[in-house]
Amino acid sequence: MGRITIADIARRAGVSTAAVSYALNGRPGVSAATREQVLAIAAELGWEPSSAARSLSGSHTETIGLVLARAPETLGFESFYMQFVAGIESVLSERDYGLLLQVAPDIDAEMRTYRKWRAARRVDGIVMVDPRVSDPRLDLFLGADALPAVVVGDPSLSGGLTSVYTDDAAAMRSCVEYLAGLGHTAIGHVTGTPEFGHTHLRGEAFASEAAARSMTTAVRHADFTPDAGAAATRDLLARGDVTAIVYDSDAMALAGLGAAHEAGVRVPADVSLVAWDDSPLCRAAYPQLTALSHDVASYGAHVARRLFERMAGEPPASYRDSTPELVVRGSTVPPPPAR
Repeated sequence: MGRITIADIARRAGVSTAAVSYALNGRPGVSAATREQVLAIAAELGWEPSSAARSLSGSHTETIGLVLARAPETLGFESFYMQFVAGIESVLSERDYGLLLQVAPDIDAEMRTYRKWRAARRVDGIVMVDPRVSDPRLDLFLGADALPAVVVGDPSLSGGLTSVYTDDAAAMRSCVEYLAGLGHTAIGHVTGTPEFGHTHLRGEAFASEAAARSMTTAVRHADFTPDAGAAATRDLLARGDVTAIVYDSDAMALAGLGAAHEAGVRVPADVSLVAWDDSPLCRAAYPQLTALSHDVASYGAHVARRLFERMAGEPPASYRDSTPELVVRGSTVPPPPAR
């Protein structure tokens, strides 16, 4: 089948080509129902504006898009994204741009959203988060007519697209080294969502560094939610040998702290805990949580700046933002004496 045109969409929708044009360009002149129908058909058919027409029109939406494929209820306790979006907005506001943020239930819905945005020319560029190993979303941002995109994650996960990342593997290795230096020999890891690429990279670094130091490890897969973090903590404590636990988020670490208290396990006298991302909640907890810390708002701002470069025609490249730094507080001490 040849290139999809607005005439093809008009025939399918049973409306005029003028109505299709109004709907696709966000102009008045059609009802909300017709606009939604046209956008849905355009996305289904895979319609894309021609690069020539886009060049001639010189049109810009002055909007970038971000889709979070997470359950809406999880975003209320994920401080990472609140800080990350704030950083993006700090750059957008300087350039009179807006952020189109949408929450999707899964990756398939996320991909449908990208196709819809591309077909309707809703955004000028995309920030793509939580890259997976062999991520199916990457193909949507390849080709001459694709939307400019920045992948928030390691270059090994970006498929050649521009990426901005933190060196999570190096951070995890430094954490394991620190715990080994305190004398811990049996440590646990409560991971984030297993299919996320950064979960995989952190897990590999945790396992390899611990093996190099002849440490016993126990891994429990979770999904960044407090309930999963608490359940994983209870499971690790039930083993009886784990004296330190590293968490892939501060929300799970805080839940783990509560689970330990409920079980009568003292933190840090009986078990040491290390969080990730270091939100203000880590400093508000008692004891204050040792954490792998980085400036998340600055990270978001960096991503936004790189996206503007891509939108201006800069070639794809990879940029390391930072390596999370271990900030030692009251939740980590040497392990208790062997009984």
